[in-house]
Amino acid sequence: MAQQLENRSIDDAVELLKTNGFDALADAVTVLLNSAMVAERSQYLGAAPYERCATRVSYANGFKDKTLKTRLGALELKVPQTRESEFYPQSLEKGLRSERALLLAIAEMYVQGVSTRRVKRIVEELCGMEVSSTQVSRAASELDELLNAWRTRPLGRYRYIILDAQYEKVRQGGQVLDAAVLIACGVGSDGKRDVLGISVSLSEAEVHWRQFLSSLKDRGLHGVELVTSDAHEGLAAARKAVFGGVPWQRCQFHLQQNAGQYVPSMNMRAVVAADIRAIFNAPDQEEAEHLLSKFLVRYRDSAPKLADWAEENLPQGFAVFNFPSTHRRRLRTTNLVERLNEEIRRRTRVARLFPNEASCLRLVTAIVMEIAEEWQTAEKRYLTFSD
Repeated sequence: MAQQLENRSIDDAVELLKTNGFDALADAVTVLLNSAMVAERSQYLGAAPYERCATRVSYANGFKDKTLKTRLGALELKVPQTRESEFYPQSLEKGLRSERALLLAIAEMYVQGVSTRRVKRIVEELCGMEVSSTQVSRAASELDELLNAWRTRPLGRYRYIILDAQYEKVRQGGQVLDAAVLIACGVGSDGKRDVLGISVSLSEAEVHWRQFLSSLKDRGLHGVELVTSDAHEGLAAARKAVFGGVPWQRCQFHLQQNAGQYVPSMNMRAVVAADIRAIFNAPDQEEAEHLLSKFLVRYRDSAPKLADWAEENLPQGFAVFNFPSTHRRRLRTTNLVERLNEEIRRRTRVARLFPNEASCLRLVTAIVMEIAEEWQTAEKRYLTFSD
């Protein structure tokens, strides 16, 4: 019965879009969200609507009307209720966190008087009313409590961690500055991905990285067998201070990019890139070192700076050879965090400029928290451990 209702709702949403195009997008999302909430209630109750079942834990108790302001407009939702009133659909809550964070980022810009007429119009369209500083402050406080609890949650054993950073524009003291957004992802013994932490700061890079990595250990992070990152100076110094005894894998993608600076002519670039890829794609470290030796001989005369650089730097990409061959592709680059950064940038682009660090941290936390929950609840594992 639940599956039939779900399929019918999807068909209804598709028909709305076919008939009215994108003008019906809000209505289609309303249909799908209402359907998802009903399906979630059925799962919570242990029984489909009107189903007689011995395993039922409670009973449905109608619906409560809720108007949700979103970027698509106002969605008129029917939130399912249960008799004991303990159920609340997470399919609604998850989507609201990042929406509220984005709304607050834009609203703060307006309230603090640093926005344009266009931002004011966006705020009024999203909120359905003009926004006061008191309303923004209250909403921010409620959301920050939830997000901070997630950022400071206890950690456990994560065998691999991947570190990277990106930058967002933040206003401070009448200036527009680049705020560093630091992200740590990990792979636990269950083989699933997780976002271990996130931090935003305008401080010096090494100080920021050291505080961030230390906070991960303070929250219980242990059992780390490999750290993958690029060779940023501040990150390198902090990593050595906090995870000094843990093997380091330098991102192979960044290494290949860095090599281009030492290639003396454009005509050589494609050949050099292919040779470096062959080294990194070697079946084991012994073969990789053999190919590196041939690389150094080949370019010692025609590109001496490249040869000197490669001799010192390319071995920093070999740590992954000490780990299972089935894990290497996932661990040899920072692609896991890079893709996460792309999603953050896609969704922060709407805000464009954050009024302060707290606003930036709020939105990026809401985004990565939502993604981390999807990773953790996914059936497919990121890696498989034999033990």
